[in-house]
Amino acid sequence: MFKHFAALQWKSFFRSASLGKSLAVKILMGFFGLYMLGTMLSLGVALFFAIREMVPDVDPLVLVSRFLIYWVLVELVLRYFMQKLPVMDVKPMLTIPIAKNKIAHYILGRSGVSIYNLFDLVFFVPFAIVLGFQGYSFLNVVCWFFAMMGLVLTINYLNFLINKSDRALLILLGLVVGLYGLDYFDIYPVRELAGDLFYGLYEHPIFVAIPILLAVGMYYLNYSFLRKTLFLDASLERKTKEAETAHLSWTNRFGDIAPFLQLDLKLIWRNKRTKAQVFISLAMILYGLVFYTMEDFGMNSAMLVLVGILMTGIFLMNFGQFIPAWDSAYYSMMMSQNIPLRKYLEAKAGLIAVSVVGMFLLSLPYVYFGWEALLINLGAALYNLGINIPVILFFGSMNKKRIDLTKSAIGNMQGTGAAQFLVGIPLFGAPMIIYSVLLFLVSFEVAIGTLALLGIAGFVFRKPILDTITAVYRRKKYGMIAGFKEKNS
Repeated sequence: MFKHFAALQWKSFFRSASLGKSLAVKILMGFFGLYMLGTMLSLGVALFFAIREMVPDVDPLVLVSRFLIYWVLVELVLRYFMQKLPVMDVKPMLTIPIAKNKIAHYILGRSGVSIYNLFDLVFFVPFAIVLGFQGYSFLNVVCWFFAMMGLVLTINYLNFLINKSDRALLILLGLVVGLYGLDYFDIYPVRELAGDLFYGLYEHPIFVAIPILLAVGMYYLNYSFLRKTLFLDASLERKTKEAETAHLSWTNRFGDIAPFLQLDLKLIWRNKRTKAQVFISLAMILYGLVFYTMEDFGMNSAMLVLVGILMTGIFLMNFGQFIPAWDSAYYSMMMSQNIPLRKYLEAKAGLIAVSVVGMFLLSLPYVYFGWEALLINLGAALYNLGINIPVILFFGSMNKKRIDLTKSAIGNMQGTGAAQFLVGIPLFGAPMIIYSVLLFLVSFEVAIGTLALLGIAGFVFRKPILDTITAVYRRKKYGMIAGFKEKNS
């Protein structure tokens, strides 16, 4: 029956009316998948020797075991956004005599051979082989490998249970940040304790039963859930929900732009793609830990300016680059009303400005690495507020591709065009060039001060700049409306 179901889905793909578009996207994703597989394979082969060379006094398997706790949590977060339950056209199957348990087993079985599990497989297989050739016990290595595969399948099936829960995502992100913080600031030895548990899977082969039983348990929970929901009338069941109204009356203090702010806030919170952008932006505040803790980058490095631009302006880039495509579903209706286009753009700029200020406040703890870090983030924030906000709004006038807000943010290329690639040049390249030149010719203080002054100048000339951008939007209005009406764009 598994072979029969697979054949049906194969025919469904090739007989689809959107075969050309789907095939092109899948070929592109296929090349990316092959690149990732090659990367994971290389990492699995080289990791043991790299660890032994960099940390000769530590057993490479012990060191790997210490980081497996973060691998589990981070992989759950990544799969939350990227991995979906394999779907098939179930409803026609429910009207013919096909056992529901076979349909459920097929859906779960397909997920077990997903590309995400294959990434882990091509890493752990060569790593286990290297361990065997380096003198580790053959039986223990085999049992450890099967324990890792049990954990991979546990993560795979656990993701299906938590995938629709924003609360679960917040808990996972909190665990990653909390455990890393406890470990980084030497409050609690998380890595050592977790490392002992994971290394125990190698030292005591009998423990291989634990992750395997966990995987079986997760499979059974998913099977039970699917088996209970595979009914033709399940989608016809009337569901009643208590209406939830967001009280956004506090936005009224912003005057004429308040209605637009309310629409944007509701749009962000009620749609999967925009909500994901918020979570990604908040997580980006940790990006600085990667660079501020690396000795290769001095506090005067231009790379840290890029980090400051990204940390304080990540929402500006993720959300701002698709203005006004977020409103593509009803943009033509808005433009047919007596709505001031200038106020519409002011509301977008105001929302982005609040995000920049908020991200800068979250970056204040980086003063731990020195006052230079605070100055870099402050200069980057001011530059984002005064220069990059008008830049992102200007490039938004080139957006003519419709966006489906119900789709996931990860791997979704809807709304992406040439403007999304070109905008990176002024957003990132201009401040880094200005900073690098002034740092070389004068000093660090002058370079950062210039970025801050440019941002302040953007505030001073905000009115004429917005007037110019509004004129561009008004001139391109009908072209944008026509583009947004094309649902296959």
